[in-house]
Amino acid sequence: MSESTDSEVVVVTGASAGVGRATARAFAERGAKIGLLARGEDGLEAAREDVEAAGGEAVVVPTDVADPDAVEAAAETVEDAFGPIDVWVNNAMVSVFSRAAEMTADDYRRVTEVTYLGYVYGTQAALERMRPRDEGTVVQVGSALAYRGIPLQSAYCGAKHAIQGFTESVRTELIHDGCDVQLSMVQMPAMNTPQFEWTKRRLPRKPQPVPPIYQPEVAARAIRWTVDHGRDELWVGRSTVTAILGNRLIPRRLDDYLARGGYDSQQTDEPVDPDRDHNLYEPVTGDFGAHGPFDDRARERSYQLWTSMHRRALAALAGFAAAVGGVILGRRLASNDAN
Repeated sequence: MSESTDSEVVVVTGASAGVGRATARAFAERGAKIGLLARGEDGLEAAREDVEAAGGEAVVVPTDVADPDAVEAAAETVEDAFGPIDVWVNNAMVSVFSRAAEMTADDYRRVTEVTYLGYVYGTQAALERMRPRDEGTVVQVGSALAYRGIPLQSAYCGAKHAIQGFTESVRTELIHDGCDVQLSMVQMPAMNTPQFEWTKRRLPRKPQPVPPIYQPEVAARAIRWTVDHGRDELWVGRSTVTAILGNRLIPRRLDDYLARGGYDSQQTDEPVDPDRDHNLYEPVTGDFGAHGPFDDRARERSYQLWTSMHRRALAALAGFAAAVGGVILGRRLASNDAN
């Protein structure tokens, strides 16, 4: 698929902050019309300003993706404003940093409803509109944790695993039906987003992403590239590749490794404020932007991602270099034989 030049219509869930906020800006930079879905109205209005400043158009649709009727209504609102939806990016999430033994049934239910079922409802709303036209793209913002669970995030890891299985299942159905709607998943590394400021936690110290940490703009570029190139799955960051492949090869060794280091690596040295608001059931007021508090440690690019994006060109270049090398070697051998 070539890069879009028309004014595409894009829906981004979880658009008020973090990866969703950066993704909305990335599509706005090429003039897209964007439906911004999230619960927090302060962040949504700021995201709309970002989109318009970047050259796009936006409609704000306050939405809790855990409500399928609300998701369906949001899709209708976007199409009423801008026309048929070309791209739907499922990104909204909530989580809880906690040992599984201390989790409540309500905590698990809420994380599952938003972080997994929100993707299901978004995919259903998108496919209902895209299948009759036989075109469009749905992108699931995933994680290395869709393949490799880690301690203190059992609800989130479970939801990401579920998204992976759901996506693979639906993709096979689309292929069976000969449907050209693209269903993609982009597996992310640790990102510098505001979730670490507002996620519910039962930890002695403040949570942090496990290094290496990447800026949300890296994720946004990967999502936009996936839409343009129709990749079924894209891994972002060397750490994502290591986690996924490592879990395939040495899963029990990773269990032991994470059991030893997975607690401390997800916490800073600062104590948690027990009275700080969290966003599990209600949005936290205010505009948090795309970036979290780890700008000084976050990477603005991924060389692994660049390589993955250009793998065909690199393979062609390697083939050309091998051919040239073969010709040179052949000539040298022929010259030696002549002598």
